[in-house]
Amino acid sequence: MKTYAIRLKPGEDLKMRLDEVAANWSAACILTAVGSLTTVSIRYANCDAVEELNGHFEIVSLVGTLGSCGSHLHLSISDREGHTIGGHLKEGSTIYTTAEIVIGILDEWTFSREPDATTGYPELVIKANR
Repeated sequence: MKTYAIRLKPGEDLKMRLDEVAANWSAACILTAVGSLTTVSIRYANCDAVEELNGHFEIVSLVGTLGSCGSHLHLSISDREGHTIGGHLKEGSTIYTTAEIVIGILDEWTFSREPDATTGYPELVIKANR
């Protein structure tokens, strides 16, 4: 596994930048992330609607898979009182002060997303590169 580290700056869109960075990789994953957001676009479990939150939030967790096929990222954030929520990270989540992210690049794998009859969603398909 190779690694890639990036620091995002105030005003950048977290999801859009991660998708841009990963566009040339066949498979990657988030290894660690810390930072803060001022706007959060999040989709909660089993909901279709995206909620936008405004304020100051700490990134307490960011996990997921990404690559040229797109991304599937889950985010947990906490507010100034420590209340924590999480869900699917969506475009429109803007960096407040910083986001320090380390990504694992998985050259031995290729990720794709294909329709899954069971779930009704495009789901991750993993293929080994030989």
